[in-house]
Amino acid sequence: MDTITLWPLAALAAASTLVGFSKTAVSGANTISLAVFAAVLPARESTGVLLPILIAGDVLAVLVYRRHAHWPTLLRLFPAVAAGVVGGTVFMLWADDDAVGTSIGAILLFMSGITLWRRRATARAVEAAERVREPTAGAGASRSGAPPGGEPRTEAGPPGAEQEPPRTGRLKARAYGALGGFTTMVANAGGPVLSLYLLSAGFRKLGFLGTSAWFFLIVNTSKVPFSVGLGLIDARSLLLDAVLVLFVLPGAYLGRACADRINQTVFDRIVIGATVLGGLQLLLN
Repeated sequence: MDTITLWPLAALAAASTLVGFSKTAVSGANTISLAVFAAVLPARESTGVLLPILIAGDVLAVLVYRRHAHWPTLLRLFPAVAAGVVGGTVFMLWADDDAVGTSIGAILLFMSGITLWRRRATARAVEAAERVREPTAGAGASRSGAPPGGEPRTEAGPPGAEQEPPRTGRLKARAYGALGGFTTMVANAGGPVLSLYLLSAGFRKLGFLGTSAWFFLIVNTSKVPFSVGLGLIDARSLLLDAVLVLFVLPGAYLGRACADRINQTVFDRIVIGATVLGGLQLLLN
């Protein structure tokens, strides 16, 4: 790794601040940090430098949102994630930077389109169901506090999880988990994949952030031996990390302050928008 001058170092510091912000506020925004690191540093080396920064952000996010994780979702994802991490490690042994960026960018854009389609289809189905139940739903909702035709939405768990057929839920968890493990190992780009999975499952802000925090603390920590074995983390990269990690804390503080003020609909749109932008950047870079 060559000597870094002032302006590239400032860009990396800003990207590290955004890591902290994304970990405590808008998870999909982390792809912007990925893009900055890959632009300033060689692509393969950037993944090794960024990983300890991400882990520092994960620790802060867990401290803030540790009580809001939905562990059944995490346990459902982890086996497929492990397989994806192994697959990503094998891929990194032979793929060049162009192959990595193009494949991940295409996958993220495709999954963003699928998620938008699923959300619109679900919204139409809910509207149709509410029209059918409208004559009798009002009294029941006033007594129970639940929205017409559904259960109260909680902050910890996915409100619609039980409505999905078990086999479909397992297949979706395996698909997203394997893809998330692969992309997080290849380019630290698992955030958008998990974001899309949690949004499609109906998570609200606190459940989303708490589940994401524990997921990435566990997964990113488990990636360290693989990254060391691939030569992505070494003494020089850790020296740079020692400087950049100082910028994660103010970003995390700012993200926590903003998270309470972000409307749920705006939150969902920001996550999807950041995912699309990150996918375009990876595809076109």
